[in-house]
Amino acid sequence: MLLINLLQAQTIPADSLKEPAAVLDQTIKTIIQTPVDQLISTGLDYGLKFGVKILAAIAIYLIGAWLIRKIKTIIRKICERRSLDASLTTFLLSFTSISLSILLIVTTISVLGVDTTSFVALLAGSGVAIGMALSGTLQNFSGGIMILVFKPFKVGDYIEAQGYGGTVTSIEITATHINTPDNKKIILPNGALSNGTINNYSTTGLRRCDWNVSVPYGTDLDKAKEVGLSLIRKHKAVVNDPAAPHVYLSSFEAGYVVLSFRSWVKVDDYWDIFFDINEEIYKEFPKNGLNAPIPKMDVTVKNA
Repeated sequence: MLLINLLQAQTIPADSLKEPAAVLDQTIKTIIQTPVDQLISTGLDYGLKFGVKILAAIAIYLIGAWLIRKIKTIIRKICERRSLDASLTTFLLSFTSISLSILLIVTTISVLGVDTTSFVALLAGSGVAIGMALSGTLQNFSGGIMILVFKPFKVGDYIEAQGYGGTVTSIEITATHINTPDNKKIILPNGALSNGTINNYSTTGLRRCDWNVSVPYGTDLDKAKEVGLSLIRKHKAVVNDPAAPHVYLSSFEAGYVVLSFRSWVKVDDYWDIFFDINEEIYKEFPKNGLNAPIPKMDVTVKNA
């Protein structure tokens, strides 16, 4: 800055500016020819201006750092008040801290008089490149945030999604882990999971259990209904609210009709009562003269 002021005060021939060596020589001559009191005055002015910028930059940095800490404290309290998942809370705090710190550094540097245009453009370009390279991961990442914030399900819920059904064992920032009834571990990407259909059986705590029983045409339907309902009613897992066990004739098929028995049960008891009643129907129906339909085919042979 000092050299620039001195050069502005002196006239430098245009031809001499074409060569760096000539410019340097001319600058040295200008400094030598400048009175000492002018050099001191110019240096003091420059030092004062630069000192003010340094003090302003320090003040901005200290105030900015204090604000960042306050903002992080507010975000932490909001997350605790809403009982957000610990992994989501940690991510939000880290993301906020990094983003605001970068903004604070850029602002502080710009106060010192440094051109930050190239630096900001570099950050923007890097962000675009990283975003394109990690587009799938970022989609799962944002899906994980949506799941953790809106909570369509929680750990311990039995859900069906993406063609799989099982109990949720963990919800991570990019994937959700479930265990199927046969103890297979399925990892579902959060991106597709948050954008797809989720069937959560644990929301209300109850689930309807259905049994479809086939009986031949000519069967005493009233008797079949009564036997089936008596088996269901006496099971300890049956819940009579929102509805008591009931049965209806659901369809007519070739050679048999289908009776559909329904009962409400707690989610945790679903598979126990389902298999128990299946076994009871198999044992008790034949004892009451209610046999299963036997496939048959009538063949007619004509003599030529």
